[in-house]
Amino acid sequence: MKLSEYFEATKGIGVLATANKEGIVDVALYARPHFIDEETVAFIMADRLSHKNIESNPHAAYIFIESGEGYSGKRLYLTKINEEKDSPLIETLIRKKYPPEKYGSEPKYLVYFKIDRIRPLIGD
Repeated sequence: MKLSEYFEATKGIGVLATANKEGIVDVALYARPHFIDEETVAFIMADRLSHKNIESNPHAAYIFIESGEGYSGKRLYLTKINEEKDSPLIETLIRKKYPPEKYGSEPKYLVYFKIDRIRPLIGD
């Protein structure tokens, strides 16, 4: 199964970890990634701490924990490759579960990441 298909079909919860240039870490709940292709994902970000960290340190990790019993999921190691501010594409990507009003009137960024490495939630 392709990674994009896995994320489309699998329910769960995601956490994005970022760090600033000094290495101070932040973690935040994030929706499933939007797949551009099998090597590139994008996240919609508000102008908050995760986005600020990515501006000074392009590396991040995303952990996805599948719903249900046990400990299944994925770990994605990411590097920022591009971003768009208030892109029209954002409105088409926002999932119905998260209406545009969720973000208010603050700027929204579509941040693109290259997937550097994929690991299972537990083990290798």
